[in-house]
Amino acid sequence: MTRTRPIWAEISRSRLLHNYRILRGAAGADAELVTVVKANAYGHGLAACAEALAGDGSGWFGVTSVEEAVAVRRVCPAARILAMSGCWPGEGDAVVEQGITPAVWTAEHLDLLTDAAARHKVGPRGLPVHLEIDTGMSRQGAAPEDLGSLLGRFGGDSPLRLEAVMTHFHSADNQAATDEQMRRFVAGVESVAKAGLKAEYLSAGSSGDLLDQSTGEVTRLAERVGARRMVRTGIALYGYPPHGKNVRGLEPVLAWKTRVTAVRTIAVGATVGYGATFRAARTTRVALLPVGYADGLNRLLSNRGWVLVRGQRAPIVGRVSMDQATIDVTEIPGVTAGDEAVLIGTQSAVRGEERITADDLARATGTISYEVLCAIGERVPRVAVD
Repeated sequence: MTRTRPIWAEISRSRLLHNYRILRGAAGADAELVTVVKANAYGHGLAACAEALAGDGSGWFGVTSVEEAVAVRRVCPAARILAMSGCWPGEGDAVVEQGITPAVWTAEHLDLLTDAAARHKVGPRGLPVHLEIDTGMSRQGAAPEDLGSLLGRFGGDSPLRLEAVMTHFHSADNQAATDEQMRRFVAGVESVAKAGLKAEYLSAGSSGDLLDQSTGEVTRLAERVGARRMVRTGIALYGYPPHGKNVRGLEPVLAWKTRVTAVRTIAVGATVGYGATFRAARTTRVALLPVGYADGLNRLLSNRGWVLVRGQRAPIVGRVSMDQATIDVTEIPGVTAGDEAVLIGTQSAVRGEERITADDLARATGTISYEVLCAIGERVPRVAVD
């Protein structure tokens, strides 16, 4: 059935590729850049974004799970795909059959992959994996005391090949914290060398590290051990540099829009929405929008968020409900049913353009742009606009 509900997200392919080229340049010719398309490409549409990036030269994609990796494989048959959160029991066969590269950090990961490799008659060192070392996140990654036993699993006729050693920095904007993690990472990499193993890549750094160029020591460490640097970039691909420091001209890829479905005038004292949290202090024109928290419009935007209509900001009034929201258009002449309303994006105004970004919504709700973008629901169609 054709979707007719007037709500959609526009995805700019040209902006996505513009951002990719900036990040590719920042990584440098000697580094491998992993473009991260996990979580439905941060809400932008996994298949379309992966296909566009592959067409522009991206050879590596980062996803959360084997399940996401299989989805990328459908549209990018030649790409390398890194499942960054490991693999679960029952996924070993898919890893081998689909040519997926998993992150590993437990004996259980190695067991299930070794068993799957045996079933598929994978030869010695035929199955590449990326070994993650915990350097301070206390999340995933092998602890230093466990490294020895894990590294012992890569010798002899093991089907596992240690393609990369990886870690994740928890505070790219805190150089002291990153330096401490680097010391732990160096120790881990030295343990790999002492075990007689050599990784092709040292994989560390995300969008913030890449934009700030704050982890050059990883590059120097890679050179010292005869490896290449690998960098994983996510949110910056979609136009939102971490920490708000857009020094490289990144452009937001997504615009989120809907249309006014009805307009009414309410009298002084009339209330709007569940709980009657808005009461009109004057005769007020209220416009109805067919978008709510089930679509990803955060309920915390009730009585505090904004929407663009006719190039002006219209405040959200009353509570955002599951499927609808209301805005005050009293100060915006001529608003009528069918007018475009912009939740994220730009709209032409008398004096140039007015803009609302995912960062704006994040500040209003006490979160981050990542969550705002990822929260845009599946029932909001993603539409390529260029």
